[in-house]
Amino acid sequence: MAYFTQQLVNGLALGAIYGLIAIGYTMVYGIVGMINFAHGEVFMVGSFIALIGFMICAMAGISSAPVAILLVLLIAMSFSAVYGWAIERTAYRPLRGSFRLAPLISAIGVSIVLQNYVQLVQGARPRAAAGKARPCAGPFSWTRARAGLCRHSHYFGERWRGGP
Repeated sequence: MAYFTQQLVNGLALGAIYGLIAIGYTMVYGIVGMINFAHGEVFMVGSFIALIGFMICAMAGISSAPVAILLVLLIAMSFSAVYGWAIERTAYRPLRGSFRLAPLISAIGVSIVLQNYVQLVQGARPRAAAGKARPCAGPFSWTRARAGLCRHSHYFGERWRGGP
């Protein structure tokens, strides 16, 4: 029974991550009007930034999990936003008025560049994080965090008038 419960929690967590990525694709397509194939790579860069941030927090002696998570979330979101902004300014905005296939080719190119960039910087071999991770320890709720992110993403997409 414990194995089934663990697999159920794993499935729900993975499904929530897939849901967030799908919401991101939908928001980008709705706002910009094009499919961004580099969307997953921006998530990947944010994940690596978060991993590096956790390692820096551990080296700095920050042992409080909520403080470390808050710092890492702010850092990873900030870097991911800067990456997204830079990609939009350099690869997508110049191609807005061109034929329909040009932004698609540019999106695939940005995706390949980001994949290879992270592979060069982080290395091609899989690595395990040091120590034992306990994501369900303490009063922090991953479900509430994901629900809050979805709620704020929806609010941002509905209320923001920056548009393309």
